[in-house]
Amino acid sequence: MAIEVYRIDDRLVHGQVVVGWGQPLALGFLVLVDDQVAASDWERDLYRMGVPPEMAVYFESVESALSHLAEYRQLPDPGLLLTGGTATMRSLVERDPAITRVNVGGLHHRAGRSPRLRYVFLDAGEESDLRAIGARGVDVTAQDVPGADPVPLDELLARSGG
Repeated sequence: MAIEVYRIDDRLVHGQVVVGWGQPLALGFLVLVDDQVAASDWERDLYRMGVPPEMAVYFESVESALSHLAEYRQLPDPGLLLTGGTATMRSLVERDPAITRVNVGGLHHRAGRSPRLRYVFLDAGEESDLRAIGARGVDVTAQDVPGADPVPLDELLARSGG
């Protein structure tokens, strides 16, 4: 199989990822790409607890993810690659042309972010990252769960008010 979804979600591993995406797509593994989490035993253990035992979870820094993506794409089960922010996903996309679709799944309210959808708030840097990803020909859509209609990047960036 392959990595079925490349997702940006600032909550990282949580029920919507594991159940909402995991069950309908029959995911066999998650790849969590975050330099800080990859370097922290405590954080890896914490996120591992949120994943059912039948689902493998791999923790990677940006650099280690780039060196292992081909291996993950050869695993027999479908998988989901997850980053906590747009900058990390942009780093991956800029160095791996095999990433052709990105799902913006959740960037929640915090200071400096403006609402675009009820589950997507962006600051200027995040908007710039998403535009740069899209400019590489990557299909960027916002979609919180698989059954929801995907919102194309241009429409997402044109929205305000959530």
